[in-house]
Amino acid sequence: MASGIRLELVGMEVDDGKHSICATELTAGAVNCVTEAGAERDIDSNVVVRSSSPPSHEGIRKVRTAIRLFLVLVVFGGCVLIYVMMPTNTYRQIWLPRIRAEAGSSTYFGAQGSTLLFYTFPIMFIAVMGCVYLHLGKKINDYKMESSDGKTNRIAVWKQPMLVKGPLGIVSGIEFTFFIMFIALLIWSISTYLTNGFKIITPQSLAKSHEKVWEAKLESASLRLGVVGNICLALLFFPVARGSSILPLFGLTSEASIKYHIWVGNVLMVLFTAHGTCYIIYWAVTDQISQMIKWEKTGISNIAGELALLSGLALWVATIPRIRRKMFELFFYTHYLYIPFMVLFIFHVGVGYAGIMLPGFFLFMVDRYLRFLQSERRARLVSARILPGGSLELNFAKSPGLKYNPTSVMFINVPSISRLQWHPYTVTSNSNLEPEKISVVIKGEGSWTRKLYQVLSSPSTSARIEAAVEGPYGPDATHFLRHDNLVLVSGGSGITPFISIIRELIFMSTAFQSKLPEVTLICAFKHSSDLTMLDLILPMSTTTPYDISNLQIQIEAYVTRDTQPKDNSMNLRNIWFKPLATDEPVSAILGPNHWLWLGLIIASSFMMFLILIGIVTRYYIFPIDHNSNKIFSSPLRALFNMLAICISIAATASAAMLWNKGSNAKELKQVQHIEASPPRGSEVCNAERELESLPQQSLVQATNVHYGQRPDLKRILFECKGSSVGVLASGPKKMKHEVATICSSGLAENMHFESISFSW
Repeated sequence: MASGIRLELVGMEVDDGKHSICATELTAGAVNCVTEAGAERDIDSNVVVRSSSPPSHEGIRKVRTAIRLFLVLVVFGGCVLIYVMMPTNTYRQIWLPRIRAEAGSSTYFGAQGSTLLFYTFPIMFIAVMGCVYLHLGKKINDYKMESSDGKTNRIAVWKQPMLVKGPLGIVSGIEFTFFIMFIALLIWSISTYLTNGFKIITPQSLAKSHEKVWEAKLESASLRLGVVGNICLALLFFPVARGSSILPLFGLTSEASIKYHIWVGNVLMVLFTAHGTCYIIYWAVTDQISQMIKWEKTGISNIAGELALLSGLALWVATIPRIRRKMFELFFYTHYLYIPFMVLFIFHVGVGYAGIMLPGFFLFMVDRYLRFLQSERRARLVSARILPGGSLELNFAKSPGLKYNPTSVMFINVPSISRLQWHPYTVTSNSNLEPEKISVVIKGEGSWTRKLYQVLSSPSTSARIEAAVEGPYGPDATHFLRHDNLVLVSGGSGITPFISIIRELIFMSTAFQSKLPEVTLICAFKHSSDLTMLDLILPMSTTTPYDISNLQIQIEAYVTRDTQPKDNSMNLRNIWFKPLATDEPVSAILGPNHWLWLGLIIASSFMMFLILIGIVTRYYIFPIDHNSNKIFSSPLRALFNMLAICISIAATASAAMLWNKGSNAKELKQVQHIEASPPRGSEVCNAERELESLPQQSLVQATNVHYGQRPDLKRILFECKGSSVGVLASGPKKMKHEVATICSSGLAENMHFESISFSW
């Protein structure tokens, strides 16, 4: 092995985790890399040279940098400032009256105009400009390799794990800092609200109401808990928008951000539960228990809030880790309770106050509807590979114009097993090596995956299986080429994201003949039959030949429960499916210019929403409120707003989808006529690890198999040489924690850890 790592055999047993979904930031395409100083590293020579990229690319990079700085520092910073100032008397007594006097007096938007202006519009602007930023990124091949200066080293230290074990899981220094800032904002908000609220509660002020001071303070605290909970609700939906244009501005992907959704959701439910419980106690001690069943025509609707809280509690209970793992279907179905929760919440607080949380929910609805449109298509399933270890590979036809980055994620639905369940899997194929195919690997561990494996492995399998897909979703940039060495540590099905990384390196070594990081793959399996997962490193077939002789790779495979090779009667089997005319290849729902179309949908749907509610308010609501003794119903106003949101998003997204479907019809038709015939020499692969049967280049000389033992990860990692060693871990939680602990120990400053996981 080029890096000089000598592997010894020890005795660790690794349990296969659920399907490992990656969150590394990767992309395909470039060879030359721009450093932070503006210089460019030529990978062939591995030295830093002056930039020779086209002037247009340099201009695009400058524009992207300016957009990112403006959006993150100015617009986002302004939004944070507003949230910090919200609980203060300065905001409530000086700023808010002026805002309402200017924006709230509009005959087209009424009182909600100020909320739309200060809370909704800035986030929508960030989302649209984020789409422009990401579209410009596709115009250049922007591999970012870190230089070895002090600034980069300081940033790398912040990216190292700070917390490894505990309720938060593996948390980097940057993540921990932002988490502390978030908690500080909540503490600041609730303490300031309570301090200012309690100041005006005195025995003299309560003389007429005959209310006790502690009762009035309880009511005040109950209200403030709900107000602070709304801050969490405003952030809740950003991490789960899979095609978000905001998360990449902060270097995040939706898969990596799921843990933020979990954190915010738990804090949200604690605050809302305390809010509801305190109000019930207050009504009980003040003999106002009848307030629980009131649905006011104007103002707050108590019963709507209580029903929303019950929906949220049912959803929250199902997210308990043990329930989620043991009863995934219950967790999956109860998560749809977010729909009544949000509807009832808007009825509870009214559209004016709900506008604070509107941006995140609006963007989530855009993303959700686009996913719905894509899921209505039946994807063309070309073939499957059945592995003896209980795993299988599904190969779908895809449009050549669909580009995705290594370790992207695709959600799959098989109606014959379950019409509602969607499961995420790492994409193992490479869009450059396999321009007309996209593949995922599925480990048969849960009830859904076991049923799918049984159906496909049965000799009586039908000639066709219907499937639908959403995605692929993945990072917009890659940073793994900045390292001199890559150490990929996997357990069980956690090897799947590394397959896509290795295939990307194979493509680059073949297409560019460039110097790439030395790769060490350390993989642990339970049984020797699982070793067939290594056969998936190279594609089943390709349209162009490829060679791995330029790729420096060493594979160390550990079988923990078998002490010697075992004969397996079942061979790796290929299945080819007959397509139907209604099947479509997997393609981007908005075409190759996805980000531009997404920005157009966000902008046009938001403008359409404003126009619709403006017309309704000016010509229907305003005359009732001002020309009679009646007051327009708050629930009805909320209903009009929700309908306007749904109509705006559905109309604009459907129009964009139909336009792109028409323009891509010729390409899709060509892919549909591809003959589904097996390539030569791909019928059978022996389960006893006959690596010589792999096409073009055998991996047998680069592979060592160790039986009945486990890797000494600490010694292996400490022996890694090079100024920068990228350590990626994917698989069981215990294994990832062990790797993270080693990398964060400070004993080896050249190691840069990244966990590949997905909490679903």
